[in-house]
Formats: sequence, C-alpha cells, structure tokens
Amino acid sequence: MEIVLSIAGSDPSAGAGIQQDLKTITAMGCYGTTVITALTSQNTMGVRDVMPVPSHVIGSQLQAILDDFDVKFIKIGQIPNTEAARTIVEVMQKKHRKIGTKTPIIYDPVMISTSGHRLMSVDCIQYIQKHLLPLCFLITPNIPEAEQLLGHPLTTPSDYQQAGHDLMLQYGTHILLKGGHAHGEMMTDRLFLTDGSVHEYQNEKIDSKNLHGTGCTLSSAIASALALGCNIEDAVGKAKKFVSDAIRGGKDLHIGHGNGPIWNF
Repeated sequence: MEIVLSIAGSDPSAGAGIQQDLKTITAMGCYGTTVITALTSQNTMGVRDVMPVPSHVIGSQLQAILDDFDVKFIKIGQIPNTEAARTIVEVMQKKHRKIGTKTPIIYDPVMISTSGHRLMSVDCIQYIQKHLLPLCFLITPNIPEAEQLLGHPLTTPSDYQQAGHDLMLQYGTHILLKGGHAHGEMMTDRLFLTDGSVHEYQNEKIDSKNLHGTGCTLSSAIASALALGCNIEDAVGKAKKFVSDAIRGGKDLHIGHGNGPIWNF
C-alpha cells in the first residue's frame, strides 16, 4: 500500500485539516500518516483559536515518520509560524539532497480560513516564499492565496492566466490555480506545468453550503493519486472528480450549524 503523509493542522470538527486529509487519503486507497502543526479550536461556524505545535515536536513527528515509512508523497497544509516552517524546510532539504530530485511535496498554502481567521503569520508567508515553495513539486493556491503570494489583486481570467504563469516561473514548480473564488456558474482550475503547458479543468459550481475542507481534500486527493502512479494531469483530474463527488454527496447533510463538511464516501 502506498503511503501519503499529511503535514497540517488539526480540525476538531473533522471537516478540514489532518482529519479530512486522513479520510481523503483512505478513500483514495492509500495509507495516511500525519504530522500535526497546530491545534485549532473550530467548528462549522469558524475558527476560534489556534495553538501552534512547538517546532521541535513538529520536527520529531516528521523525522519519526520518515525514518520508518516509505512515504511516496507529502501534502503540506497549515504552517502556523516561521519556526514551524523552518523545521519543515530543514527536514525537506535533507530529503531533497538524499533523493537527488524534486521533493514529492504538494503544498496547499492555507493562509486565511473561510471565515476570515488568519492561519499564518506575515513573516511565515515571507519565509515559505523564499525557502519552501521552491522545494515543492506542486503548489495549489486559490485566488486569494495567489494574490497574497504575488502582492496584487486578480480580477479577470487573463489575470489568472498570468498569475499562474508568474508563480510557476518564480518558484520553478507546477502550479494549480484554483478558480472556486471566481464569479460565475462555471469554475475553472488551471494547471501550469514547468514545461510551459497549461491544462484547464472546468466544471459547474455545485449549489451547497457544505464546502468545509474542499482545499484540503483536493490536495490530499492529488497526493494520493500521484502516489498511486498517475501523472500530474491525470492526478489532478481524478482529484477534481473526487472533490465534486464529495460535494454532491455532502450537500444535503446537516452536520453543524454553519459551513458543513463534504462527504468522501
């Protein structure tokens, strides 16, 4: 069985973060391992508090997994502060030197929660831009996250096209620019590969108030599909279908009183 590692925060409501990553990895047919970076107090109505895990504990978790498991792909989500980012980068740089190729990391840059709570400090964002993003195989920002990384607003399809191209060149890695925050009934995700090609994935928006954890699910599903041997274009396609099916499966659920979870099963 192929092993996927999730490095992310804990969501006690189990709709996002480590809990949702594990559900997704399992549903995709892989074995999930975890490194918890932060403990959050949240539910379907929003994030109430965040407590970062001490960086030495993050490092010891990560090293324990890598010493014992043959991890095929790594998904990184919430990184709460610069100390945590530095610890992750140091371990990943060692892995990069050991394997001699692009580290198999998919990074979902979780910066601000759906309810507007900041999940990453400004100095941490600056650190990961310089040190983590160039190590990654794939980065999966949504439009607000891409705006944060680029430092300017994105409003039109041509802006999105240019943004994905610029991020790909800047960090030397594949970019999946997610289009869920764009206006309109159709949602277009754009995959920018380092060979210069662009692949679009378009689907109709599904009317649902239960969308908690879609970004976590997508990145974990991509990591799982890649671990199972798919090429990147097919892995994104499979993950997109998985998320769409999960949104449809969860749209009539009544779990919590706010932005409820999607359903993976």
